Amino acid sequence: MLNDDNFPLILIGGGGHASVLADILISQGREIAAVVSPEISNVRRILADTLHIESDEQILKFDNQSVRLVNGIGLMPNSQNRKKAHQYFVSLGYRFETVVSDSALISTHGCIGKGAQVLSRAVVNTGSYIGGNSIVNTSSVVEHDCSIGEGNHIATNATLCGHVVTGDDVFIGANATIIQGVTIGASSIIGAGVVVTRDVAPKSILYAPKSHISTLGNR
Repeated sequence: MLNDDNFPLILIGGGGHASVLADILISQGREIAAVVSPEISNVRRILADTLHIESDEQILKFDNQSVRLVNGIGLMPNSQNRKKAHQYFVSLGYRFETVVSDSALISTHGCIGKGAQVLSRAVVNTGSYIGGNSIVNTSSVVEHDCSIGEGNHIATNATLCGHVVTGDDVFIGANATIIQGVTIGASSIIGAGVVVTRDVAPKSILYAPKSHISTLGNR
């Protein structure tokens, strides 16, 4: 286990990403003391019996030394909600739990930053580092000797080959492939299915041809 304590958890968010995290945590015997969501109707079934609180401010009723937070806000391109929640509560002395699925394959010589989340069947290979508050989503692969910045989202089935480096706040879409040795600058967006073979400057946006991304053509 990556966590050396068993504090009750406060899950921020009641949507899809939060429900996936809840499923992992419940299967590991963790106690979810409360879920934060503005509307109870938005909370998924897996969290239906969990104490529901409606605003982030209500978290402050819980002592920051007696609970741990779980960032259940999904990370989509150009969205700052997850990052803002993380920064706000860290500034108040709260700590975010690191979540790693039992089915993820984490090398004993890999390193997962505080508050990062590695989901089912994901791989983090030897020598790789995952920055805090990052998501390594279902079945994605981070190969050997990669360095992933803070607040990244490595989406479902994405593959990062060896020695890939990313800055902070990078989004790598589903089924994207980053060839070995590539550096991706901070705040860049790599679209679904894109193959990246050379370095990417900060704040770049790379999408596959429109014929392959019709639902993203107007973004």
